[in-house]
Amino acid sequence: MSSIDRVRELLERGDYAGVVLTRPGPVAWAIPGINPPIDRTAAVDTVWVAIGPQNCTVITTSVEELRISQELLPTGIGVRSVPWWDSDAMVAAAVEVLGVPAQQLAADGHPSFGIDVSHELTQQRLALDADEAERLRELGRLATVAVESALREWEPGQTDTQVAARIASGVEIFGADAPVLLVGADDRLMRYRHPVAVGATTHDCVMAVLVARHQGLHVALTRYVSAHDTTELETRLDVVRSIHRDVLAAGRPGRNYGEVLTVLADAYARSGAPDAWNEHYQGGPIGYAQREFEISPAQSMSPWWHEVIAENTAVAWNPSLGGGLKDEDTYLISSDGVELITTSRQWPMDDDLEYPRPRVLRLGSM
Repeated sequence: MSSIDRVRELLERGDYAGVVLTRPGPVAWAIPGINPPIDRTAAVDTVWVAIGPQNCTVITTSVEELRISQELLPTGIGVRSVPWWDSDAMVAAAVEVLGVPAQQLAADGHPSFGIDVSHELTQQRLALDADEAERLRELGRLATVAVESALREWEPGQTDTQVAARIASGVEIFGADAPVLLVGADDRLMRYRHPVAVGATTHDCVMAVLVARHQGLHVALTRYVSAHDTTELETRLDVVRSIHRDVLAAGRPGRNYGEVLTVLADAYARSGAPDAWNEHYQGGPIGYAQREFEISPAQSMSPWWHEVIAENTAVAWNPSLGGGLKDEDTYLISSDGVELITTSRQWPMDDDLEYPRPRVLRLGSM
């Protein structure tokens, strides 16, 4: 079933006259590849999709219309061009093509439309279809190569921005971008939970964190490289790896996210750091947003707490502790288990057979 068909199911269930998708994630989910970002920071896209029971129309500005029509528009979907300078024109075009006043239309949170179905749209896209899962695998492989190749080329004395630039280049070269790219080293890695690259010279140990995006899909991963003996760091990282494994084991189709977060909190307690989950974001489902939603073990009243985990949901959990300890990768969940998506098979892994986790690369060992 296509994403547009899933939106039409939502229309039927809610008895809505139409849905207007305005944000980069929902638009990319509806029509993969239709909206390579112009402004990578934009919350509202330059490409909208208006979906009715019988019609689907892409709405965009006159600046983008020719490129979209010639290179990106799928067969059977119309396009409507509006002046780039008219801030109300896209709303007016959606009203016209769907034939319903704006207050009677559903949307992904855009304030010009009367019904907010952003929660329902996120629910609809959590389970990836076969094509989406394959695209996620390819993105995971390429993003992992970008990070790991950059870290294998690291030498003490390089700046953190030099490492970040290599990762960014490795991502951009296959047409993706990096909504999140952190590179931190040494004392800054120990002090800060988000050691953004600032041009600091690196000496002993480097951590790189990447969220890569392509055709709307996201993957996340974290890797470490060290110039010296890794025994102490490995021992410390084993604590967050153990928490991560507990969460992966708990997060199977049919269970709900509240159960998984309860396991996460218990795992922190068993590690000797009760409530340390308060200190940093813990991750969760990933896909058409770097976090489709994120809740903590304290948010049992969240509407996501009782959400049942669907088959073929992607997750990127992010257990962490102070002192530069973090364990993160992207997995695809199925009834058969969990599949590591962000892997290159060219990095040292530990010997856990069920949930192998990346180790610290000792410089020069691979």
